[in-house]
Amino acid sequence: MGNKVTKAVFPVAGLGTRFLPATKSIPKEIMTLVDRPLIQYAIDEARAAGITEFIFVTSRGKSALENYFDNAPELESALRASGKTELLKLLESTNMESGAIAYVRQHLALGLGHAVWCARRLIGDEPFAVILPDDVISAETPCLKQMIDVYQDTGGCMVAAMEVPRPQTASYGVLDIAEEKANLVRVKGMVEKPDPAEAPSTLAVIGRYILTPSVLETLNRRKAGAGGEIQLTDAIAEEIVAGRVVNGLRFRGTRFDCGSKAGFLQATVAFALARSDLRDDLLRYLQDVVAYRSVAE
Repeated sequence: MGNKVTKAVFPVAGLGTRFLPATKSIPKEIMTLVDRPLIQYAIDEARAAGITEFIFVTSRGKSALENYFDNAPELESALRASGKTELLKLLESTNMESGAIAYVRQHLALGLGHAVWCARRLIGDEPFAVILPDDVISAETPCLKQMIDVYQDTGGCMVAAMEVPRPQTASYGVLDIAEEKANLVRVKGMVEKPDPAEAPSTLAVIGRYILTPSVLETLNRRKAGAGGEIQLTDAIAEEIVAGRVVNGLRFRGTRFDCGSKAGFLQATVAFALARSDLRDDLLRYLQDVVAYRSVAE
């Protein structure tokens, strides 16, 4: 039922103020989770899902992000001359083919919906994915791949969803559920950052979407929503009002909010413990820290 999804939009125009002063000179998306920048995790997830065209919505000061995916001839030559073939392969895996990445500027910070709208001419008249690099998901099958596999049978729009504690619903777009079947939820409404007492459920939308071109038509009206911003959630909710299909997928995996310092640190520990070359040393250190704190208390 669903058409093949080959394009993905990466909204990366944010200033990353929660990570100042680090983000004074480098884009937040270049900050490293163990030894790979956040954006690399997002790109790898997109590639695993069959995405071949990558659209970055950027802003001033993001040139380091653009340079990261370019070739580095001098560094590659130095590694080759030193016989460091493994490092050379690792470096080459970050390169993108000419023309695979396109960049558009979001001149005003008017919300996620506006960021997606900025990419409209590059998206055209076909379904597309949206990936928020702040949301890093550890999963056996990458989250977007899980979504696209299901989307082939459902069509329409699809969002990744997970349960959150009710007090935290005020920080998310929240789903109003019509029915559930296994891990797929048919959605009858969406509310952006509701009062927890009025939230229709505790099933929250996180940063993975598959959207239809009609969402762009709604965003084209540039109607402001919560916080005075153009909300992507509102445009998806309009799909439901128009009688079109919107589903939520309870993905299998663990999501880390790397837009927050605590979430970034948690992700660092989790991803490091998953690495055979780092696990033992880090685990010993963590055990020593816990033991020391227990004694101190």
